[in-house]
Amino acid sequence: MPPFRQNSSISFICQPSGEFMLQGKRITLIVSGGIAAFKSCEAARLLMKRGAEVQVVLTEHAAEFVTPLTFEALTGKPALTTEWAKNPYSVMPHIELARTSDLLLVMPATANLIAKAANGIADDLASTLIAARRSPLAFVPAMNQAMWANPALKRNVENLKLDGAAFFGPVEGLQACGDKGAGRMMEPAEVCELADALFSPKTLSGKRVIITAGPTYEAIDPVRGVTNRSSGRQGFEIARAARNAGAEVTLIAGPVSLATPVGVRRIDVVSARDMDQAVQTELDQSPCDLFIGVAAVADWRPGAVSMRKIKKDASGHSALQDLLWSENPDILARVGERPGAPVTIGFAAETAEGATLTAFAREKLIRKHAALIVANDARFALHSEENAIRIVSASEEEHFGPASKRECAEFIVAAAARELARRG
Repeated sequence: MPPFRQNSSISFICQPSGEFMLQGKRITLIVSGGIAAFKSCEAARLLMKRGAEVQVVLTEHAAEFVTPLTFEALTGKPALTTEWAKNPYSVMPHIELARTSDLLLVMPATANLIAKAANGIADDLASTLIAARRSPLAFVPAMNQAMWANPALKRNVENLKLDGAAFFGPVEGLQACGDKGAGRMMEPAEVCELADALFSPKTLSGKRVIITAGPTYEAIDPVRGVTNRSSGRQGFEIARAARNAGAEVTLIAGPVSLATPVGVRRIDVVSARDMDQAVQTELDQSPCDLFIGVAAVADWRPGAVSMRKIKKDASGHSALQDLLWSENPDILARVGERPGAPVTIGFAAETAEGATLTAFAREKLIRKHAALIVANDARFALHSEENAIRIVSASEEEHFGPASKRECAEFIVAAAARELARRG
């Protein structure tokens, strides 16, 4: 839906899409022979859950691990194993599927099928389909760690990457043979997340992005501390959206219980000073194009931390009543003040709405040297699956939501990409 413009020339509202990028996409899932083939059943289910239409192609050896009937039951379509049997794609399924597929997803991708693809060998339905491809191609490798380290395989992988193929994984871990190391296949949910990302507009391609997320925790004694209420969910969704947009993403996270988005580099911290040090170190080590400060950083910390639990005395008095406080570093302002600072975006979680919320955000924008401030009513957003935001610049504001935090993240990343483009 196009933006709905209000009478004011400086404010407009956009509606969320509410869809995964895989919605309506035609995915050909090529399953090759390996013990990890059984996980492709879950991948087929999850791809369909995201709105994709899935056609499965099995190699001869894959059918030894998982039967074609299993995939037919999951997808509602007969799984194809050969060009010679009767099938719904006439006498040349490799050509028809190549014409109609939006993505060829090879999962698991064995060393054998990778070698065939890299060298243009087409001696069965799966390899012939890859040779005839007209759509994006992604491999999800799964093999023994020694095979993955084989120099010949490495050359094949690099050649396929040069040809434009994507590789999801592999990851390190315990393998079916008992070995440990790189070669384990990524989990189906992670594969579906990366497949979804393939179809996202690459508005941040080649950009380096640093994002802070979650709360900070300031210790008082070994069992007590002060913090801000933050699940970290919005910041993690922004990291995911920035990755989908093609950015190299570093996520600096306070103490939260969230899984790291696939393909995002994560640094865990605890206190505001820890977070500030991590941010400054990252900026010193490598140039950054975009900084998004989503974290709910504690403004103050106890002046001194007791090494023992603070207890009441006989009169009921506690040293907690006499705490002195020290101000924490202002991370957002410190980034904005740096020479050659990246485009800086901050958050303003307020207990206000309407014009008052905008005024608070614009004042913070000036004080923190930020390009944009994302303002929201914290009473609505904290520990919620949804958010309602307004993105405030020096002269404009954009409203979005209520919507899921994933959709809000996509909206924020799109605004960040526009700001980067505006600055050249």
